[in-house]
Amino acid sequence: MTRVHGTCVAIDGRGVLLLGASGSGKSDLALRLIDRGAVLVSDDQTELSTAHGLLFASAPATIAGLIEVRGIGIVTLPFVTQAQVALAVRLGERVERMPEAGLIEELTGLAIPLLRVDSREASATIKIELALKSATHEAT
Repeated sequence: MTRVHGTCVAIDGRGVLLLGASGSGKSDLALRLIDRGAVLVSDDQTELSTAHGLLFASAPATIAGLIEVRGIGIVTLPFVTQAQVALAVRLGERVERMPEAGLIEELTGLAIPLLRVDSREASATIKIELALKSATHEAT
């Protein structure tokens, strides 16, 4: 098992792993995705494991169901214990207007489709949902 500095939500059961430096907007973006129907998997620290060539995300037991909401504090939310990671999202990096197709993030030796977004954009949640649909469609 590997632990990464990241937040994960599940959208229709598929994991979206938000990666970025502290303050890059991972928890805020997760809250906006949750508002659109996603479910929390983990906030700030995510445990990654592999099985049968698939990548799974879960929360460390001590923080399961907890998310940091800046200006409020630690909040308890409904959560799922594990989700298969279908998309990695990098925050705080340069976002190309027309990125090359097939970007990947290598996590624990597995290639996961990658999206770079600016977490402050109002459309960030919709971009993630579109990329997840595309990644899921390509995988089938």
